[in-house]
Amino acid sequence: MIVTSVSGLKGNLEKYESSKNYQKELSILNRFGPYVILLLSLVVLTGCFNGSPEERIHKILEKTAEKESDFTENQEPLNELEKKEKEKYEKIIKLGLDDYEQIVELSDEATKNIDQREEIIEKEQSSMQSSKEQFNQIDEQIGKIEDEKIKKEATEMKKVMSERYSTYDNLYDAYQQSLAYDRELYELFKKEDLKMDELQMQIEKINTSYTKVLKANEEFNALTEKSNQKKESFYDSSGIEMADSTK
Repeated sequence: MIVTSVSGLKGNLEKYESSKNYQKELSILNRFGPYVILLLSLVVLTGCFNGSPEERIHKILEKTAEKESDFTENQEPLNELEKKEKEKYEKIIKLGLDDYEQIVELSDEATKNIDQREEIIEKEQSSMQSSKEQFNQIDEQIGKIEDEKIKKEATEMKKVMSERYSTYDNLYDAYQQSLAYDRELYELFKKEDLKMDELQMQIEKINTSYTKVLKANEEFNALTEKSNQKKESFYDSSGIEMADSTK
């Protein structure tokens, strides 16, 4: 059966719309804040360059957090684009196919919105990859720690933070797939002979995809919190002072 009114699908699309609010969760992720660099006396230059393994790990973690800055900075513009895309979507589902030209125009605008979001996500992914590469430098320093308790805490911290990066990769992949399905949806809206079963199948794909996004996002949030706890424990044992804003 050919769809004669997009507005008739509003009930079917309810789950899809609620899932697209995932960006609100993503925008409040616990972020790594900048940490205070422990500076030794400028007189003892060799101490500044060498330091203890614990201090070198601290510096690596600080640089790791700095490299994730694009992730934080992009949350607001990404959230704004999400809101604008939702507005266009809601306009489309209120129209009948007699308003075909307006549906096409709104669908094209929504597709451009998806293009912009993809650009932002690529920047975020690049930021996280740089952060991960910086973070991997702690392996050598962990091996040099003499205190077994501190070494164990550093190893546990490394494990949790590595899991966090892996989970972000899953989140990135799921979000990219969801954007691809969104793009397909707006192409369907532009079909004059659009059929209900065809559109419904696309909606089901989108629902499944955004469910994966939500799950990956929850895991990422949990691992971010756990990573911060492991870092604080490592700093406490090492006698390294954390900035108040990061605790």
